[in-house]
Amino acid sequence: MRTVTLGVDFGTSNTAAAVFEDGCARIIPLETGQKTLPTAVFLDYAERRTLFGSDAVRAMIDGRYGRVMRSLKSILGTPLARERRQFLNERLTLLEIVARFLTEVRARAEAATGARIERVIAGRPVHFHSSDQGRDRQAEVDLAECYRMAWFADVRFLHEPEAAALAAGPGNGIGLIVDIGGGTSDFTLFRGHGRGMEIIGSHGVRIGGTDFDRALSLAHAMPLLGLGGELKNELGPGRNDVPPALFHELASWEKIAFVYGPEALRDARRMARLALAPDRLARLVTVLEMELGHDIAFAVEAAKIAANRDGQGEIRLDPVEKGLRPLIWQPELLSALWPQAARVGEAAKETLLRAGLGTDRVGRVIFVGGSSLVGVIDQLMRATFPAAQFEYAEVFTAVVDGLAIAAGQEA
Repeated sequence: MRTVTLGVDFGTSNTAAAVFEDGCARIIPLETGQKTLPTAVFLDYAERRTLFGSDAVRAMIDGRYGRVMRSLKSILGTPLARERRQFLNERLTLLEIVARFLTEVRARAEAATGARIERVIAGRPVHFHSSDQGRDRQAEVDLAECYRMAWFADVRFLHEPEAAALAAGPGNGIGLIVDIGGGTSDFTLFRGHGRGMEIIGSHGVRIGGTDFDRALSLAHAMPLLGLGGELKNELGPGRNDVPPALFHELASWEKIAFVYGPEALRDARRMARLALAPDRLARLVTVLEMELGHDIAFAVEAAKIAANRDGQGEIRLDPVEKGLRPLIWQPELLSALWPQAARVGEAAKETLLRAGLGTDRVGRVIFVGGSSLVGVIDQLMRATFPAAQFEYAEVFTAVVDGLAIAAGQEA
C-alpha cells in the first residue's frame, strides 16, 4: 500500500485535511460534499459511542443524552488539557478526546485516498497563547502528543499563516497574510519575487472568532440570564452585584461542557431567590438544568453572522424561553466586537514593526480564516494598509492547501 503525507489544519471551529497529488493540493472531503469538518465531539452516553463533526453537532441540537465539546484547540497548553474527568463509564483527559478526533480524521483520509497515512504536516498558530510563553510551548507539546496518540508516527508543524502564504503564491513585492481563525489571529509577512517567496516574519495573538462570540454573548445574551443584575443580601439590608464568573464560562465555547453540575445549579437557584430581577436568573436556572449552554452559543454565532451579512440578526433563545429573540443591529455588533478587533489590528501593525517595515510597503493583503469575513476586520485592515490590494483566498481551506503544498515540497 502506498503512503502519503497528510496536511491537517486542526482548527478551533473547523478542521480540514489535504494531500499533494499530481502537482497540486487536493482537499479530502472529511464529510460528504464538505471541505471542512466541524471540530466537534459528542460522547453519546445512551449508545456509548463517540460522534464527530456534523453528527456531533446534530446530536447536541437533537438533545441526545451525552456531552458535546467544541473549541478543543483552545485548551491546549492549559492544565485543563490533562485533567482526567469522568464521562459516563470512562475517565478521559481532553487530550485523549482530541486524539480520538484526529484518529477519525486520519481514518477518513485513509478511506478517501486508499493510502496508509503515518506522516502529517500539521498547522499551528504562531502563538497558541500570546501572553504566556510557558503555555505556548506546552500547547505544541500537547498537540504533538495528540497526533502521536492518533497513530501519526511522524509529526511536523508549520505556522498556519506561512502555509496560507504558500497557497497564495509569491506574486511580486511584499504581501501580508491575515489569518483570523476561531481561536487566534495570525500574520505572515512575505516577499515574492518571480516564482520564489521569502518569509519575512510572522506574529500572532490569541484572539479569534470565539472571542467575538464571547463578547457578543456577554453584551447581549448573558444579561438576559442575569449578568449585570443585583442580589439582595441574605441577611440584612444592602445589595450585591450578580457574580459574573459563571456567565463568562457559559459564553466561552471551550468551557461550556464543564459548567454543569450540582454546585453551579445550587448557586444559580440561590441567586434567583435573591435577585431583584428573578425572571432573568430563573432563565439561568433553566439553562443549567437543561444544559442549554451550547444552544445559546450557536444562537449567538448565527446572530453574529447574520448581523455582519445583513445588518441585523436575532439571537434565537427559544430553547430557554419561547419568543426570547433579542435583535442585534450591525452598529451594536461593531460596538461589541471593537475591543477585540482593535487588538487584532495592533497585532497586524506589530508584525510589520518587528520587520522594520512601514504599512505603506504592503502591496497585497490576503484574508484567510472564517472570522476574517467579519466586517470590522476588513475595515481595520483597509484603514491600516491603504496602499494594498485586498484578496480573499479560499478562507476556509487556504491553510490546509499550503500544508499539502509543503508536504509536496518535501517529497
